Amino acid sequence: MPAISMTVNGEEVCGDVEGRTLLVDFIRGNLGKTGTHVGCDTSQCGACVVHVDGKAIKSCTALAVACDGATVNTVEGLAKNGELHPMQEAFREHHGLQCGFCTPGMIMAGIDIVKRKGKKLKEETIREELEGNICRCTGYHNIVKAIQAGAAKM
Repeated sequence: MPAISMTVNGEEVCGDVEGRTLLVDFIRGNLGKTGTHVGCDTSQCGACVVHVDGKAIKSCTALAVACDGATVNTVEGLAKNGELHPMQEAFREHHGLQCGFCTPGMIMAGIDIVKRKGKKLKEETIREELEGNICRCTGYHNIVKAIQAGAAKM
């Protein structure tokens, strides 16, 4: 089995994995970081979004061995010194969640949208950018509001 190492949420980690191990499975199974969710196993729902070397990816489509040496950030790594990340806080304040299953992926996608598109986001832009993230509960209205509010505070 290949040995891999990467930085996850600022911490150097390593492990032996089968070549077919998905990044999401390494994060959840090997590292015990269960904030990254597995929703569909087909790359359609976006619940597994993490940032790899600063870019949002669906971790259910990336092999862990392909991320050897990478810097990975998950939803667990967003809060600093007991303070929620502005996007996390915005989701809380604007009730951008209901059951919460899609929330980690939505938050990680929202942060990526801000990094790529800037802080002044139009509703249409957010809705287009979230096309690869599925929420079965909220109807997206509060998610869009939360991302706009989080963007303004980032």
